[in-house]
Parts: sequence; structure tokens; C-alpha cells
Amino acid sequence: MSARDAILKRLRERADGPLSAPESDFSVVTGRGWSQEECLARFERWITSVHGEVVHAGHDDWTRALAEVLVGKGVRRLALGREHPVAAEAREALADGDVELVDVDRDIEGWQREQFERVDAGLTSTRGAIAETGSLWLWPTPDEPRLISLVPPLHIAVLDADALEETFFDVVERHGWANGMPTNALLISGPSKTADIEQTLAYGVHGPRELVVIVRHDQAPAREGA
Repeated sequence: MSARDAILKRLRERADGPLSAPESDFSVVTGRGWSQEECLARFERWITSVHGEVVHAGHDDWTRALAEVLVGKGVRRLALGREHPVAAEAREALADGDVELVDVDRDIEGWQREQFERVDAGLTSTRGAIAETGSLWLWPTPDEPRLISLVPPLHIAVLDADALEETFFDVVERHGWANGMPTNALLISGPSKTADIEQTLAYGVHGPRELVVIVRHDQAPAREGA
């Protein structure tokens, strides 16, 4: 019997019965009672407060907003997947444009230098967002590996407006993280930043210098001046 098994055996055979999980009150980390509009407003306020950018678009024309972001940021080479609907729609919309679409479904050792030196931006989908902290949450896949959101100087993330939860606890509970999750989950709350050097806040030291979130709505929001 291993030491681990011996310890577990002693715990199971306790004189006063087996151990049980204590009663826990999770009300402090959930139940904010915000409407969907309040969640979106809080998310946008928090993520823009740390230099994130938010662009609103409709489900039917979000790729036009993407194209405008690419032009505005001077992106020439965009890394993205193929299988996810976000990547597939982006590829179709940008196929005849001037932006070179970079495949990411390759062994990292084969294009590591290219990714670090020649890719201007990475495009990813998101699983949702957290209103309380202004955070996106992503589950990387082989089609959308985590490096395309962590390495290029610009990360463009596509978020559905109705995929916002109030708190991180709500995300974990509602989406069954306890029953299965990937080997890596990403919580992104703005561009990369650090204050390790002389306590001066700097952006883009360990990852993207810029983060743009394209929020997709069921109906396209009214444009200013319209």
C-alpha cells in the first residue's frame, strides 16, 4: 500500500465517520441582479479602463467592423483559425482583401519565429465575458491555440453580447467547469501589462500591447450621427 493510499484509508476509517464537505454560502460571489444591459455596460467600463477597446457591431456586419479595425491598426498579417464560425466568417469576408491570412493549425516549432516576428494580430472567438471584472474567457483549441491571443502585438476578440455573466462564479457554475474543462482556460482583462520594473505600469511587455473586443449584437447598434 502506498503512502497516499494509507492516508486515504485512515481518513475513510475515522472513528467519527467519513469527512464531508462543509456547508458553504456562495451568495457573496454571485447574485448581483444586473440586467444584460448593465452587465454589458460594466464589462465595457472595466475593460476600457485598462486600455482595452470595444467596438459594437451586429451579427450580420461584424466582419465589416473587423475590416475597419484592421485598416485602422495597420494590420497586414492576421493569424486565425479555420473551423470556428468566427474564423470561417472572417476568412470569407477578408479573402479578397489586402490582409494576409496566416494559418495557425501548425506545429509551433515550425512557425514559432514567424509568429513572434511577422504576425501583426491574432483573431479569436470567446466563450463569454464577466461583467464584474471586465474579463473575457477563452477555451483554446487546436483550431484557436492560446498563442494567437498571447503573442501578436494586437489581439482581436469577438464576443456575443448575450454571453455575459455577472461574476466568475456564475461562469464556473453555469458552464459546468467542474464536470470538464480544457487543459488551459484564459481570463483576459485587457492588454498585457506589468509594473514589475520600478513600479511603472507598462503595456505589451509579456503579450499583446492592444486588445480590441468586437461585441456582436442581435441587431446592429445605431452608429453615431445616424
